[in-house]
Amino acid sequence: MASFGIDGLVSGLNTTDLINQLMQVEAMPQTLLKSKQTQTQSFVSGLQGLNSRIASLAEAGKTAAKPASWQAYTATSSSEGAKATAGSTAQPGTVTFHVDAVAAAQVSVSRATLDDKSLVPTIPPAVTIKKNDGTLVTVQPTTGSLADIAKAVNDSADAGVKATVVRISGGTDPQYRLQFTGTKTGTDGTFEVFAGTGDTGPSLVEADVRTAQDAVVTLWKGTAFEEGFTQSSNTFSGLLTGVDVTVSKVTGVDDDPVTITVAQDDAALKKLASGLVGAMGVVLQEISSKSATTTKTGTDGRTTVTGGLFSADSAVRGIQQQLSSAMALPVDGRSPVEVGIIVGRDGTFTFDEAKFTAALAADPAKVQSMVSAIAARVEEAATSISDKYEGSLTLKIQSQEGLVKTMGSQIEDWDRRLEVRRASLQRTYSALEVTLSNLNSQSSWLAGQLGSLPTSS
Repeated sequence: MASFGIDGLVSGLNTTDLINQLMQVEAMPQTLLKSKQTQTQSFVSGLQGLNSRIASLAEAGKTAAKPASWQAYTATSSSEGAKATAGSTAQPGTVTFHVDAVAAAQVSVSRATLDDKSLVPTIPPAVTIKKNDGTLVTVQPTTGSLADIAKAVNDSADAGVKATVVRISGGTDPQYRLQFTGTKTGTDGTFEVFAGTGDTGPSLVEADVRTAQDAVVTLWKGTAFEEGFTQSSNTFSGLLTGVDVTVSKVTGVDDDPVTITVAQDDAALKKLASGLVGAMGVVLQEISSKSATTTKTGTDGRTTVTGGLFSADSAVRGIQQQLSSAMALPVDGRSPVEVGIIVGRDGTFTFDEAKFTAALAADPAKVQSMVSAIAARVEEAATSISDKYEGSLTLKIQSQEGLVKTMGSQIEDWDRRLEVRRASLQRTYSALEVTLSNLNSQSSWLAGQLGSLPTSS
């Protein structure tokens, strides 16, 4: 509300400053409430960050506890001419074979021609592709120009062929060839190209630059069990259970055969355990950093100690203890230390890669059993805390958010109350100035009257 501009009219008082000082006293409860709201909002933000990290810990625990996560295998190849990829159903094993042929797509060219629309003279121009299974696909270029023919072929989703205009001579009347390339490798991708709307018109293919070819691998070559495997694609799906092999180079006469080996993926298993420990470390570090106290020394030499955001909250301490217990407790009488999960004196967790690797090599089943059990406990504890509907920390955040909202409403009420109080003070001091003005007027009148009285000798 604007000031009435009554400062010092009669009294000489700085009424505005006086009212402001009085209002500061009146507003002290609101000031304390605002400070409390700010602190609570900071606390809520801290809890939300912690909740997010605990949810990530729950996800890491869930992944490490799944039996399927421990069925991790990697496939390696002895040759650059073959690449192996292991899937989720892969199993340990090995296989040896020779690559006798690599699948290729047909590449054909038209006769040499000027770009004078003479290659496809039909009106309207049309080109028909005959696929390996006898299917006919007809495309209709806008004109008979080589560029339009190529565009029409390339725009067809069903043709199974791509066309390219290739210039083969210079001069004022250059010549060109249309190159047709199959989109599919292997003999299933062979094709013919005709001018017109059927397969009775003149062929547009003068020669095959490369014939279509299937991929061929021979298993156990040179033995009584030699077996040839032929297919149109270079990727042999499921050559071993859950393993796909893609070939790209023929095995030479003097080359060693290709050997594909499938073994347990120790790096992936290590990542399961280290990821779990790392996610726990992130949570505990978040709690530690926001619970730490700070010490400051003022100019007057006094030292003040300020607690961290979480330092006075028993719920956060309980969460820390709950998660730490889930990670640190033994499994069937065996300490987590045996599988590389180390508990420090300060309550922190570290991952000992060397100890984990040694344990995995000695007894993979034992390592899986222990880490899976620990991960399941951690997941259960973390989920009970961070569940977005019923998690204990989630419910606490909602409660604190309710407090922030309630304090916001109280602050708004104080705004209205203080506005009314300021208006009341302004009216009071305005009335005071008016009263003083009237008294001054009366005093002046009385002085005048007294001055007009006759004086006696």
